[in-house]
Amino acid sequence: MVQFTSADLKNTLAQVRRPLWLTRWGMRAEVMVRSLWPLMTVALLALAAAMMGLHEVLPIEAIWALMGLAAGAGLWAFAYAVRRWSWPTQADAMMRLDASLAGRPLTALLDDQAIGGGDDASAAVWQAHKQRMAERAAAAQAVPADLRASSFDPFALRYVAVLAFVLALIFGSIWRIGTVPQMASGGSSTLAAGPVWEGWAEPPRYTGMPTLYLNDQAEGQLDLPVGTLITMRLYGEVGALQVSETVSGAVAEVDPDVPPQMAFDFKVIQDGRIAVEGPGARAWDVTMRADAAPEVVILGQPEVSAMGEMRLPFAAKDDYGVEAGEARIMLDLASVERRHGLVAEPDARAEVIVPLPMPIAGDRAAFEENLIDDFSEHPWANLPVTVAMTALDAAEQQAQTAPMQMILPGRRFFDPTAAAVIEMRRDILWSRTNAKRTAQVLRAVSYLPQEAFRSETTALRTRKIIERIETLARFGLDEENQNQLAQDLWDLALELEEGDLEDARERMRRAQERLNEAMKNGASDEEIAELMQELRRATDEFMQQLRREQAERQEGGEQEQSQQQQGESMQMTQDDLQRMMDRIQELMEEGRMAEAEQALKELQELMENMQMAEGQQGQGSGQQSPGEQAMEGLAETLRDQQGLSDQAFRDLQEQFNPNAQSGQSQQNEGRNGGQGRGESHEGQGEGQQDQQSGEEQGGGGDQRQGTQQGQAEGQGQQESLAERQQQLRNELNRQQGNMPGQGTPEGDAAREALDRAGRAMDEAEQNLREGQLAEAIDNQSQAMEALRDSMRSLGEAMAQEERGQQPGQGQQGEDRRADNRDPLGRSQGSNGATSSDAEANLNDDSYGRARELLDEIRRRSGEQSRPEVERDYLNRLLDRF
Repeated sequence: MVQFTSADLKNTLAQVRRPLWLTRWGMRAEVMVRSLWPLMTVALLALAAAMMGLHEVLPIEAIWALMGLAAGAGLWAFAYAVRRWSWPTQADAMMRLDASLAGRPLTALLDDQAIGGGDDASAAVWQAHKQRMAERAAAAQAVPADLRASSFDPFALRYVAVLAFVLALIFGSIWRIGTVPQMASGGSSTLAAGPVWEGWAEPPRYTGMPTLYLNDQAEGQLDLPVGTLITMRLYGEVGALQVSETVSGAVAEVDPDVPPQMAFDFKVIQDGRIAVEGPGARAWDVTMRADAAPEVVILGQPEVSAMGEMRLPFAAKDDYGVEAGEARIMLDLASVERRHGLVAEPDARAEVIVPLPMPIAGDRAAFEENLIDDFSEHPWANLPVTVAMTALDAAEQQAQTAPMQMILPGRRFFDPTAAAVIEMRRDILWSRTNAKRTAQVLRAVSYLPQEAFRSETTALRTRKIIERIETLARFGLDEENQNQLAQDLWDLALELEEGDLEDARERMRRAQERLNEAMKNGASDEEIAELMQELRRATDEFMQQLRREQAERQEGGEQEQSQQQQGESMQMTQDDLQRMMDRIQELMEEGRMAEAEQALKELQELMENMQMAEGQQGQGSGQQSPGEQAMEGLAETLRDQQGLSDQAFRDLQEQFNPNAQSGQSQQNEGRNGGQGRGESHEGQGEGQQDQQSGEEQGGGGDQRQGTQQGQAEGQGQQESLAERQQQLRNELNRQQGNMPGQGTPEGDAAREALDRAGRAMDEAEQNLREGQLAEAIDNQSQAMEALRDSMRSLGEAMAQEERGQQPGQGQQGEDRRADNRDPLGRSQGSNGATSSDAEANLNDDSYGRARELLDEIRRRSGEQSRPEVERDYLNRLLDRF
């Protein structure tokens, strides 16, 4: 049996000595906190008040009262600490440490066995018990001190005192504590030390300059902004210090019955002097830095968009930044041409005030901006006005530009009927007395509605507006109805100008007319550019409509060859249209308006010819030549090869990402369709191939996808692709045997390209059978490229054959070329385009046609029933030719 001896007890107590020592110091901290927190609170509050200089601003009576209150609170806090003070002993610490352990092992180790000392079994149990308690005591840890005093300080006054003391350390001065006895004694010590002063110079906030502490500023020159606030405070005996200044412009009046001031506040508004007279005297010669007035200037004439939006550039600057600005627009009545509806005296209207845009971020000291607004619906639109801009700075100084005369920009209407409606709207807004005249003019404009309006709906709407104007003119037109009529007339003009057209052909024709009118009426560059962009959009929509009509005819069962030729012709014509529009825009940018109008006329004729050609092509085009049949076969082979390559790519993707087949196939079809439509290839055959490839990828993609989804996966799918590749190779062999143009360089080049395509197809077939999809796709791409080269060479061979009148063409080739000439004998391209640089073939027949055209132009120009726009154009043609 192991005996637990007194030596073991000493060792155990030695092990708990450090935890016991720490526990005792924790208990001492608890006693100090719970006993001394009131005294600490009073001391910290008193120190904070002294460090913040509270005693320097309060009267002596208040200082004595506060000191008495602090002394009384300190005595109570000391008595509270004495009552609560109870210094912990070693035994107290051991009891707390023992209570923190299970079973109180320290007490158990100090106990003796009360009964059963003679019993060995009982003694053995007692020894085991003490051994277990010793192990527990050896694992003792120090008990943390409980420093919470919330139950004694429910209002947390100790934290308030700590916060006040921290603020005093940051913003106060510890040296002010030494002045407390002097102030408490009646100020005798302060007088012995001499009076003191403090001063600050605070510039206006908008300057961004810091406040100056005048005690730190040496005597001499002092540069301060205008409006700087000077604050002076004097301490000590009244009258010992004096402040004099001449910077505020105020005259100091001395009254012997009024005691001298101890505080001064004034602003710097002029150069002068600030002086503190007396002990510690100091003086400064102040130079006032004047605040410059803002500046604003209009940089140029306004820029106007086609929709009437005005952009007026301006610049503004200020030494400390511009705060705000505005533009004032006034009607320049003296410059208005007073005729027609403007003869009457105008209704009184307030000036237009528009805030100037300011920079959102950055410095406003100097900047340039644009005043952007749309005054198209304002009564003064397109009338002379004066514009003056005003800028304001933070000092409320203003600057104004000289009034600039200009025409208030507004939207221009190029449709004659819409322009007439807008003019009547201007007249009725000019003066309500113009209502009767406005109704009469509108009735005259709409006398023949079938000529003035494009739809019966617009004509009926105009009639209703006229009747309403006549009714209001008869019974009186107030301001509310005047504004409502102006809005109705504006909506009517927009409908006449832009229309609500559903037909792409009509939109394109309308865009051409508006552009033509804009060039004739001297529109601005911005307006013409925007109208040109509108024409491009309308033309694109028209071409898309042609494609849709072509697809509908294909579904109707017409001949594939006719549709293919139509698509090719349309594709070529679209390229020519884009080049012609680029040429028109270039001419307009160079200021060559007459040539631009002529080019626009040619564009209109080309569009009409293309529509006629579309109708003729829809009826069929007769029997194909061998070259055309070969070209069609190659295009179909290329299309099938493209579809096979797409399927191989989807299968390759399925190997790595089984869930991406559907989405990726759609992306591939969209990409291939876009390439087929957007790539530019050489030769007629290449354009035909692109059109057919685009149709296959865009229209037959769903059918192919549905067929391929039914095929087996894995090796069976690759075998199917290989078989299809073999079928394409056999078809290529058959086409190669029927290839025309043998013996010509172009024909031989076409055959050589087909040989390369065949070898690539063989390698692709072998790759597909071996499951090497990536290599198969590369070989298929080479085969497609070779097919394109063959089609390009075949197209050149066909063109060379046509130009050289090969035997077998006979009179048909001659008739084709004869029909493919313009009235001046110049050859046209296969797509109907005519080059103005080509040399005219002026034989006797051509001269006769030219004379007939000139006579017809003269006859039409003399017909007064024709529109004035058309007769002006015919007269310009006569002047030119």
